[in-house]
This record gives sequence, structure tokens and C-alpha cells, in this order.
Amino acid sequence: MQVGHVLRSWGRILQGYAPALSIEITRECPLRCPGCYAYEPNHLGGGTTLRELSDYRGDELVRRVMELVEQEKPLHVSLVGGDPLVRYREVERIVPALASRGIHVQVVTSAFRKLAEAWASTERLTVVVSIDGLREEHDRRRAPATYDRILENIRGGRITVHCTVTRQMAEREGSLEQFVEFWSGRSEVQRLWFSLFTPQRGAIAPERLDAEQRRRVVEKLLELRSKQPKIDMAPSALRHFLKPPSSPDACIFAKTTRTISADFRTPVTPCQLGGEPDCAECGCIAAMGLAAVGAYRVAGPVTAGGLFHLSHRFGQLVASTRRREPSAAPGLVQIGPGTAPAAETEAL
Repeated sequence: MQVGHVLRSWGRILQGYAPALSIEITRECPLRCPGCYAYEPNHLGGGTTLRELSDYRGDELVRRVMELVEQEKPLHVSLVGGDPLVRYREVERIVPALASRGIHVQVVTSAFRKLAEAWASTERLTVVVSIDGLREEHDRRRAPATYDRILENIRGGRITVHCTVTRQMAEREGSLEQFVEFWSGRSEVQRLWFSLFTPQRGAIAPERLDAEQRRRVVEKLLELRSKQPKIDMAPSALRHFLKPPSSPDACIFAKTTRTISADFRTPVTPCQLGGEPDCAECGCIAAMGLAAVGAYRVAGPVTAGGLFHLSHRFGQLVASTRRREPSAAPGLVQIGPGTAPAAETEAL
């Protein structure tokens, strides 16, 4: 993470804004992946599920995204879902519009559809393709986004591969080495990221790693990182998988990212995973990366994380003052991490 990025984010925090905004841009996905956090029954708090929300398309979707960005003023926008490529026409308009404003955009997809050719040369864009393990288990879990289909759809592109390590992958001898060897050898792959499966509290999930499996996975990733430069994860971030932030309130990622769901009214809390994630077993790559930054000692016992939490409290005071003032965007009202047209607030 560059110093300039940290300083810009710190400025946004002091002004009461979250530097990052994540938008579940559609409720739809052609996949039915076991263990997908977005389609957990309590992802949105238990009252409704992502598939039951209303969502948007066409000019209306583009307008809502741009209005939300105008109000939230993020430095980084993640387009997630569902799968954003379900709305590929709209996303191909949204990406350059955001990038032209100096905003870094991240599109997270299964690559079930061919990537836009222009994305290979678009600045301030990261295309993250989710791939769960080796061909056999991935194709079983994530059809129709099979290995063959992904390889065809990323051809000529520029992507980041993100793998969520599950118990199934951890139990298979040599799977991490084989995965890294295969995907690091592709010219389209710029970097490799890894998360660990994060369960919901009280859930019994076959993807859940036990403590010993987590330890072995972290040790193996540290070993592989020393050999393969495409693994773009600092050792300090990898080690935080063994001691993740204790709660959303202690998690810098949770406090610097606002997530809004597909109806542009429903916030996703306490973090992007929604529901009640078991923080003791958090495997979120973003949470671990920012935890590592937070552990950095600025001077003596003072850490970057300590400065962040003080700055965040100050920023919340600033934000509360701003919310009491007349809105700068007529027709929009603040609803936590997102916005909605004033006429629709009675439905909240």
C-alpha cells in the first residue's frame, strides 16, 4: 500500500466518509456455489435475502450507481453481486465513468462471460476472478463458470485470481502448490490473492477449516510466496489469518468500507460478508491486509491502527454534523452506507 493512498484514505476518514464503497450491483448470478456468503439466509440481516430484493438495469442502474458515488465520495468502488457480468452492458459504462473520476474500480466476477476487451488497458481497474480450487473441485462447485470457460473468457485480459481456500482444498495434498503453479503460469494473471473460508456464527459448513488446517494453509502460502512473486500478499497480512481482528469494531476494513445491496436501500452490515460472521475465523483478505497496516508502529507504542480508530471517531462526529445540515444532493437522503430517492424512504 502506497503512502499516498494511506494519506488520501485518512483524509476521507477525518471528513466522515468511508474510503471504500462496495455495491451488490445485481441480485442475480448464474452460479449456485456452496458456501457463498452473498446468498446466505442471514446475509442481509434475516428479513429478506439477496435474491428476493428488487434490483435495477439499464440507464436506471447506471444513474443510481453514479448518484451513490457522488454522495459517498469513495476512493475505491467494488462492484460485486450476484455477478456483475449479469449486467455487463451497464458495468461496461460504469467502469470508465468511475475511472475517469480518479476512482479505483474493482469488478469481482466468476468470468462466466467474456471480459470487455477495453478492460485490459483500463487504468484504475482491477478485475478479480473468483476461482475455488483445482479444476475438478472448482468445476463441480462453480459450473457453469468452469476452468475451460474462464480460460476462454479471460483470453487477452488482465486479471487478479482470487481463491477462497476451503476445507476441501486444505485436505487435498499439494492443492495449493498446483493451484499456484497453474494460474501463475497464465499471462493474463497479474497477481494471486487468497482468502480463507469465513463461516457465520453457529453455522455448520463443510467448507470450514479447523485451527490446524488454517495454520498449515498459512505456512504453505508463506512458503509459496517466497517462490512465486504473483502471490501479492505481505507476510504480515498472511500471519494475521491466525489472529484476525476480534470484532467488526476492531476491523479496519469493516469500518472503512460501506456496502449497499442491489435495491440501493439495504445496507450490508457489519461488513461486506453480512449476517453474523465468526470473526474468530475470519479469512477475509482485505481485513487481514488492513490489520497488517494497522499493526505498523508509527512511533513507540503508537500504531497506525490506533491512529485510525481515533480518526474514525472524529470523522463520525463530522459526519453526524453533516447529516443535520441540508442535503447537498436534492432528492437523496442518507440511509447509512447508501442512498435512496426521497420518495422511496417510506419503504425503508
